[in-house]
Amino acid sequence: MTQRSLRARLSLWLALQSLAGLGLVCGALYLALDWTLAQRRHETLAQKETAVRELLAEGRADHRPEDLPHLLDDMLAGHGDLALTLTDGAGRTVFSRPLPADVRAAAHRFAVAVEGWPAPVQASLQLDPRADAALLRRMAGLLLLAALGGTAVISLGGWWLVRLGLAPLRELAAQTGQLDADTLARRLDGRAQPAELQPLIAQFNALLDRLASAYAQMEAFNADVAHELNTPLATLISGSELALRRAHSATELQEVLGSNLEELDRLAHIVADMLFLSRAQRGSSARRTQVASLAALAAEVAEFHEAALQQAALAVRIEGDAAAAVDAGLLQRALSNLLGNATRHATPGSTVLVAIARADGRTRITVENAGAAIAPEHLPRLFDRFFRADPARSQADQHHGLGLAIVAAIARMHGGGTLAESAAGRTRIGLWLGDAQMTQTSSNGAAS
Repeated sequence: MTQRSLRARLSLWLALQSLAGLGLVCGALYLALDWTLAQRRHETLAQKETAVRELLAEGRADHRPEDLPHLLDDMLAGHGDLALTLTDGAGRTVFSRPLPADVRAAAHRFAVAVEGWPAPVQASLQLDPRADAALLRRMAGLLLLAALGGTAVISLGGWWLVRLGLAPLRELAAQTGQLDADTLARRLDGRAQPAELQPLIAQFNALLDRLASAYAQMEAFNADVAHELNTPLATLISGSELALRRAHSATELQEVLGSNLEELDRLAHIVADMLFLSRAQRGSSARRTQVASLAALAAEVAEFHEAALQQAALAVRIEGDAAAAVDAGLLQRALSNLLGNATRHATPGSTVLVAIARADGRTRITVENAGAAIAPEHLPRLFDRFFRADPARSQADQHHGLGLAIVAAIARMHGGGTLAESAAGRTRIGLWLGDAQMTQTSSNGAAS
């Protein structure tokens, strides 16, 4: 569907408003003129009524009855647009000077008592309206031309002003047309733009900031994916090439296949984690059910990590408890990732603290460990995909950097977020969960 331009719409509305405004003014002038002419006719008839009354009163005293028509003709001399008819009490016409037969005019009737006459004389005055009607027609034509001409002049001026007023938008369109993936660092220049466009420019520049950041993250993500997949693939290729160069015993082939299986397993884990993050980013939500004790759920996760904790000479302590509506499987996965991260980076012989608390309608779960502090500039990026604050840290080659990104995704699926603090040799990383409206289930009979 063809869209009308903003300039055309504004110009059209301005033209219609101008026509309506001038039409109202011209209509008011026309009605005022019509009312003025009607008042003038009324005053003329009133004056002639007074003259007729005086003439009839004086005519009986100073003149003979047969002189009355001559006196009335003299009074009406020079008033060709005036008609007068007089009838006596018996209905006889005493005097008649009518208007042309094709002229219709309202009659102004009155009675005059004449001395010596048995009954009052009935008089009828009429004023020819044709001159006034012709004046009104001429004035209507002039007012119509004035309204149309004024509308045309105002519309042309309005079109030019609208075009001038939309020039900043054309300039912004030209600036945005110069933006592409290679020039995301450029921003719209709003210094010469009007105040009304400043919020739009600010919002657009903020959008460009977010796009530039997302584009940079996407490029970094692509590079990280290529790097993470390249290492196991290179290992698989080199191991297979070595196995094929010469004959090997069954034991040696088993070792090669076992090594390849480990790399394939690592690839499978990377792909599975990436698929999970992709589903979470597309808006997948958690299937929440009421869990009576998050501490018990955390204890199950700690028991799963018992071997790794013992190997790292670490102990686990769980503090606090809360009941919440969560996806137990997803939350266990998030806790497992947090606990695994703490296990790898905690100082041997220390205690890893799992804290569970509820406040302000939120449930917060954190895992705290003693160890080297994380630089403040790295904290905001801890939950980015494939990010490692220190790639040289222990077992970095065995963990592909998606664990905390999965924790952030699980938090979002529960309507929550993440937190990270590191100072004075203590690092605390965790998530908080938003409340959900629970429906009644067969397991607990009620929900909250």
